[in-house]
Amino acid sequence: MAGYFEAVPGGGAAVALDEVELSILRSLAVQLLELIGPGDEPDEDADPLAALFAEGPTERPSDPALARLFPDAYADDDAELRAAAAEFRRFTEVDLRTRKRQDALAVVRTLDAFSAVGEGGAVLKLDPDDSRRWLGTLNDLRLTIAARLDITDDESGDALHHLPDEDPRKPMVMAYLWLGMLQETLVETLMG
Repeated sequence: MAGYFEAVPGGGAAVALDEVELSILRSLAVQLLELIGPGDEPDEDADPLAALFAEGPTERPSDPALARLFPDAYADDDAELRAAAAEFRRFTEVDLRTRKRQDALAVVRTLDAFSAVGEGGAVLKLDPDDSRRWLGTLNDLRLTIAARLDITDDESGDALHHLPDEDPRKPMVMAYLWLGMLQETLVETLMG
């Protein structure tokens, strides 16, 4: 089980991670939370129906990583499609940001709980709901790193596999590949 997800009885998945892996995952998830930003939580006495219909931004994020996490619904330069994409974003981005934030926070909380257990690492056992949250966060982390590394297709990704060790992008490439392996084994586990 070391380093890859396996199925657990009753659904869900488990993975054995050492202290370094736990620390890297937590750091990446916290950075993702910082990138996504704080939520616009309604006041306690706010009208719940009004909060449900809160409008979000209409412009695509300028940060390439955020643009990858929150893409336009329509990728065409036609003025009508740009207007439709803005309208779609206005009504969906707030909820999407909230879900991504909740998923990343669930990952951090899981890692914090296991970090407190002791030294040497841990076997994380995730129920089906936590497995879904983890899968979403692993995907978001890979999309963010891909944007930072300017990976736009298989060719640009393959070129990074052979970087010399002294290349400053090497740690990010290694994290990208490792997260991909975790994501792939989690998908296989959940589909199996």
